[in-house]
Amino acid sequence: MFARLSVLMFMLLALMQVGCVHRRVTVNSYPQGALVKVDGKDIGYTPASFDFTWYGTREVQLLMDGYETRTEQIDVNAPWYQKFPLDFISDNFLGKHVTDHRQFTFQLQPKRMDMSSDVLQRAGSLRSEALHGP
Repeated sequence: MFARLSVLMFMLLALMQVGCVHRRVTVNSYPQGALVKVDGKDIGYTPASFDFTWYGTREVQLLMDGYETRTEQIDVNAPWYQKFPLDFISDNFLGKHVTDHRQFTFQLQPKRMDMSSDVLQRAGSLRSEALHGP
């Protein structure tokens, strides 16, 4: 009788141990201060962090005045303890909090200034064609 009660108490105690996995991504850029959009939503300025629930591929876009816009697909793959069927145990019964923190860093390229002269040259030729015909 005592053995059954001990096993039952142990099982109840084990079920009361709550686990939790905190998933977070931080996006950084050089230079810092770029606006970060993840899957089309504004996140903030680098270094910017966001929490997520599901692993997978995300579209990250970095925008900054004077720099080329950079768009990248990042893969946030699940660690071994977050793959089926272990994910149920790590999310619910691990008995401690686990943090899965990923960091991605991107180098931004300055805008090319020579493009503006090309645009002005094309505008001039279009204006000339409009005034004098092709």
